Amino acid sequence: MKPKIIVCGLGQTGYRIFSLLRQQGAEVIGISDRPIPGERSDRIIIGDPRLTATLIAAGIRDAHTLVLASSDDALNLESLTRARTINPKVRIINRIFNHTLGEHLDQTLTDHVSLSSAKLAAPIFAFAALGNKAIGQLKLFNQTWPIREEIIDSEHPWLGHKLSELWESRSRMLIYYLPAMGESNLIAAILEGQLLQVGDRIIVGTQPLVRSSQRSKLHSKARSLLKTFANLRKFKDYGRPVALVSLALLTTIFLATLTYISVNFNISIADAIYFSVGMITGAGGKEEVAETASDTIKIFTAIMMIVGAGVIGICYALINDFILGSRLRQFWAVTQVPSRNHYIICGLGGVGMRIAQQLISQGYDVVAIESDPNNRFLHSAKSLGIPVIMEEANLASTLKSANVEKAAALLTVTSNDMINVEIALCAKALQPKLSVVVRNHDPQFSYSVQQVFEFETVLCPIELATPSFAAAALGGRILGNGMTDDLLWIALATLITPSHPFYGKTVKEASQNADFVPLYVESQGRSIHGWLLLETSLKSNDVLYLTMPATELEQLWRVNSSKMASMGSETQTFYSKENNSQSLVNTQTN
Repeated sequence: MKPKIIVCGLGQTGYRIFSLLRQQGAEVIGISDRPIPGERSDRIIIGDPRLTATLIAAGIRDAHTLVLASSDDALNLESLTRARTINPKVRIINRIFNHTLGEHLDQTLTDHVSLSSAKLAAPIFAFAALGNKAIGQLKLFNQTWPIREEIIDSEHPWLGHKLSELWESRSRMLIYYLPAMGESNLIAAILEGQLLQVGDRIIVGTQPLVRSSQRSKLHSKARSLLKTFANLRKFKDYGRPVALVSLALLTTIFLATLTYISVNFNISIADAIYFSVGMITGAGGKEEVAETASDTIKIFTAIMMIVGAGVIGICYALINDFILGSRLRQFWAVTQVPSRNHYIICGLGGVGMRIAQQLISQGYDVVAIESDPNNRFLHSAKSLGIPVIMEEANLASTLKSANVEKAAALLTVTSNDMINVEIALCAKALQPKLSVVVRNHDPQFSYSVQQVFEFETVLCPIELATPSFAAAALGGRILGNGMTDDLLWIALATLITPSHPFYGKTVKEASQNADFVPLYVESQGRSIHGWLLLETSLKSNDVLYLTMPATELEQLWRVNSSKMASMGSETQTFYSKENNSQSLVNTQTN
């Protein structure tokens, strides 16, 4: 019996989830507010998901999972509450933009998984900027691992090597194996000593490297201060107008003082300076210097008053703008910009902020460019020590202030596709060899943009996030996923219980029978990996981490009708333990 899944909100994201689930053989029904051309009427319910009649027509009473895929958080929340009143046991996969609300819902409701497209897609953008062509991600050992596909060609370094040689490494996880000839289970191929041949494909997860160790706060502040002094040359770009007007003011005072001394040698230098400054600033003082002078000097004094008022007014305005306005903040941000090998993020939205956090966690320097002074992530970025340049990123001057010529890569991830392309083209004009990662909302247009403009990578967050929604809808505690051709494979953790189909079997035996790839086992507080993993016998309360095709997931929790109830309660216990414990690997559900 396959789990019945209902997808609410068949927009761009929802329809992709709906299609992918159906492609994997799931029994799925969609709820849409309008007819969808080409879709059969028995697969789509037209109506409002907030209405009881619509949900009942879609089969909510006996549904296993409800996917809320609308871009409206309020609509998803209202649909959730209505669905739970009809079927309190239905599992909820909730697409939500307010991640704080999502965390509260996960903690409050049982069987509720909130997913954010920004959080799911951001690591792939970060991996692309680092030069890793990732097709997915995997949450292991409190880190996000990039997953890539290795295609063995005539020049690949793994050609002719045994698969078993790649199995033991702790920094590499073999995810799936697709031989060029025939079909073979990865574990069986490893045990048989199979050699890698041209055309073989291996999906591999690689542990991310942290660039540097955690610095002390004192060292970090000292480094920031040194960087500020090293970049003081940038002051000229922001302080030049203030300096020029100040110089004009001093010149005016000097000329006035020199004039008064020249026509009356009885006036001391101090009195001449005092009168000149008071006259120009309007403060007054020592008026007798001009009152006892000739008419020519009086006319000169009047002209100096007018000129001085203009100069002093401009000087005050520039100083106020520099100190009280945005100039000083911009100057301070620019002085914090690294001189080289940093990553520039244009657009500090949900995706941009997540990318910044990912790169910072791996020890890389990040600079953000954001034009909106009311951006809600500004405080978070500054708390991480990220310099933020408040300018338009599509201007060459802004990119130069971010040291784009010496940057390692630029990621343009604003919410506007055309602006992203414009920024990328502007950056390429300044530095043709710069690696550029571009965000685009249309998957088909993304490919065209990448080909025509020769950008290194153009990614669509919706396309990257869709497999995670589909994987979560199919069930289990999802740790990661990826797509290879039409195959959706899923990484998950499963709790071994006496009623589990793998209970009492060795990992080697279970993996060959069920066609999954074991990653490691947590047993009695320790992790078992490598060759020892294959010989481990699975016992009660062990947690097995594995990857397998989405089409095979059903066998993990649908053994037979007599065991369904017990497995359901045991699975729920596992979720409860996982939610209250940090000892297990973090899930990809926020």
